Amino acid sequence: MAEIAQTTGARAGLSSLPARIILADGWTRRGVAFAAGAFGALALPPFDFTPAMAIPLTTAVWLIDGAVGRGAGTRLGPLLSAAGAGWWLGFGYFLAGLWWLGAAMLVEADQFAWALPLAVIGLPSVLAVFPALGFAMARLLWSPGSLRIFALAAGLGGSEWLRGHVLTGFPWNDFGMALAQAGPLAQGAALVGLHGLDLAAIVIFAAPAAIVDRRPGTRFLSNGAALAAAILLAGLAVYGVLRLSLNATEEVADVKLRLMQPNLPQDAKFRPNNGPAILRHYLALSDRATGPDHTGVADVTHLIWPESAFPYVLSREPQALAAIARALQGKILITGAARVEGDGGGRRGRIFNAVEVLQGDRIIAFYDKTHLVPFGEYLPFETLLRPLGVTQLVPGIWDRGQGPRALTAPGLPPIAPLICYEAVFPGEAVAGSETGSRPQLLLNVTNDGWFGQTPGPYQHFAQARLRAIEEGLPMIRVANTGISALIDPYGRVIESLPLGVEGVIDGRLPKAAPVTFFARRGPIVFAVLWAVVFGLALAGRILASTSREI
Repeated sequence: MAEIAQTTGARAGLSSLPARIILADGWTRRGVAFAAGAFGALALPPFDFTPAMAIPLTTAVWLIDGAVGRGAGTRLGPLLSAAGAGWWLGFGYFLAGLWWLGAAMLVEADQFAWALPLAVIGLPSVLAVFPALGFAMARLLWSPGSLRIFALAAGLGGSEWLRGHVLTGFPWNDFGMALAQAGPLAQGAALVGLHGLDLAAIVIFAAPAAIVDRRPGTRFLSNGAALAAAILLAGLAVYGVLRLSLNATEEVADVKLRLMQPNLPQDAKFRPNNGPAILRHYLALSDRATGPDHTGVADVTHLIWPESAFPYVLSREPQALAAIARALQGKILITGAARVEGDGGGRRGRIFNAVEVLQGDRIIAFYDKTHLVPFGEYLPFETLLRPLGVTQLVPGIWDRGQGPRALTAPGLPPIAPLICYEAVFPGEAVAGSETGSRPQLLLNVTNDGWFGQTPGPYQHFAQARLRAIEEGLPMIRVANTGISALIDPYGRVIESLPLGVEGVIDGRLPKAAPVTFFARRGPIVFAVLWAVVFGLALAGRILASTSREI
């Protein structure tokens, strides 16, 4: 503790709060990290209190400051101390931001209630490993000056990127989502994508740690770091305001859409005996009159239904196909459905979570989901877990599609389909499209009924909306229980239906915007930005070493 005291002495001029956080030890230190992380979840939907993200990220700077000198006698001591603080901060953040996952375990409580602690506590504890890794990396680059903010950005931003890619990835509630919900600031995603917003958010929301740093010899650098963060924030705001004000929403001619939100209870959707009643409900709701200009299916060109719309394989139900054809009067239907490939022949056919395009009683095009939900649609480490009685939430054994590809539907531009969870992956919305045939529309069909009236559907909607901004493409989003919406290529919500109601949305299809910088450059954008913050952090480390030698 002697070295910690020396470190604190060197920080003369810090206000009492930072000093207390730096000196905190044991469970006090862990509690501070946990509470700061949990408070940061208020920056996420549905609360969207953006300034809340300053609490965990500013606290992170002081927690890593406090790792100096801990674990005396071992070089790993400061790294382990920083990693421990990162784990507790991450655990608080993910627990407060993802507790709603437990709601899915209660849909069929007789089978899955035992897994409630794993969803609510287990997953956050695993995800917290990534902030722990980020804090440890930041500690390797740490310096006593204000450039340590860039060390935090390099470490934590890098670990957020890893979280979005390791074991198929889980880029949910990234720190950058605080900016994605902050009005014009979200337009920065068109330049740098979600992971670029992660880096920007860390620099901006960690800046208060530099502002209060008044140690001798640091004032100029501290003011410089705060000024850099302010310029970054102002730049994002100006770019966002200009992008929104200079670009009005334009519409595709001769396309009239109807989005149907049935609001079916989740436990009803997978009961085959409910199939006929569910289809009757869909057809009646789809033909509902909502005004003089919207008298039903007759007034639309395209009807869209949500993910997993039927408790059966639609292609094997000729009576259902005939009923749809009669009701739709030649209109195009795009719907989520289970799709089977092969008739078995004594073996199981392949089963896909799909989007199908219907014209009359024929299925004329389809797309199979590629990014399956872990523990939802497939079981990770299946050979290990299935013998223990562990199964995935959705009945059946789902197969993975052949990869992202465009979907075609008569009367619509090329479509990039995103089924449920696929909408949370930046840079993958139009991956795999051939040169010259870039999709002009994002279609997100989903079923968030698993999560009830919790923050989950709001968070999912926010991430889907960000894909529209990143790619400069309009989005049609249809959800079983909400939130369904028609979104323009700048992320503006034209029409929407709230969570937990049944209804329809009638609207025109917005035109695509010019291809965004992020859509053209993709992963290279994050690599370059990460290299910049890494370089600034390394420069601070080198300067600190040089000054000590002098």
